[in-house]
Amino acid sequence: MPRILIAGCGYVGQATADLLHKRGWKLEGWTASPQSAAQLAAKPYAVHAVDITIPGAVSAVREEFDVVIQCASSGGGEPEKYRRIYLEGARNLLRVFPGSRLLFTSSTSVYAQQHGDIVDETSPANPSHEKGQILREAEELVLSHNGIVARLGGIYGPGRSFLLRTFLADDAVLDQKDERFVNQVHRDDIVSAIFLLTEQRADLGGEIYNVVDDQPILARDAYQWLSAQLHRALPPGKVVDRRKRGESNKRVSNQKLRALGWEPRYPNFGVAMTKSILPSFGFER
Repeated sequence: MPRILIAGCGYVGQATADLLHKRGWKLEGWTASPQSAAQLAAKPYAVHAVDITIPGAVSAVREEFDVVIQCASSGGGEPEKYRRIYLEGARNLLRVFPGSRLLFTSSTSVYAQQHGDIVDETSPANPSHEKGQILREAEELVLSHNGIVARLGGIYGPGRSFLLRTFLADDAVLDQKDERFVNQVHRDDIVSAIFLLTEQRADLGGEIYNVVDDQPILARDAYQWLSAQLHRALPPGKVVDRRKRGESNKRVSNQKLRALGWEPRYPNFGVAMTKSILPSFGFER
């Protein structure tokens, strides 16, 4: 049984650790702060406070792992924060655990296509924004060490949905000028993808996999669905300032991951909302 390190026990990492433990895998979890580690003290697996951005903190660990899953999140923030957590974090993990296979969770935001193109792992990934460029640098570092890169779509799941929260808060708008596709993936489907990629790690080194659901959705269609289901008015229409939201507009394909046998439990927005997310927000099915 492989020994796994979850470097970042947040929204995705904690759920991943829970699943791997349930499957009988040996694992250890890390969080950036003692406070976060203390909140997970009741978990049936060890969770330690180790900040992957600090070389000495990582070097102090004497354990050995077969697989290291880097899913620490920046929680947004400035490019420098991205650089420390994603790029420097990956560098520190690779240096201290040279014999481990590193699985790095990146983002589909690295695809800069602008015209609703269908993109897969062979498509150019040349982001114009600095955060995306940092992610690409981290990806290349991981791939050069025969690691695995999982490019995640927008994460949603129990208690978490940007589109739903903005809709309920009356902060949503319908773009009157240039509607764009949203590529999302349910947290539990990310977890099942990470499990599959970890389980088959021997054959997948140096590869990139998109982790998204089956059907990219226009924000307008998502809000129309929510309006019909929740019996609330549609958001107002306006011209959106793209300088704040970014310029990419693409439909991300998950066919490479599906070819490994992965199948999302929540294949589209409507299924995810109906079966998981709306109930978690207190709405009955």
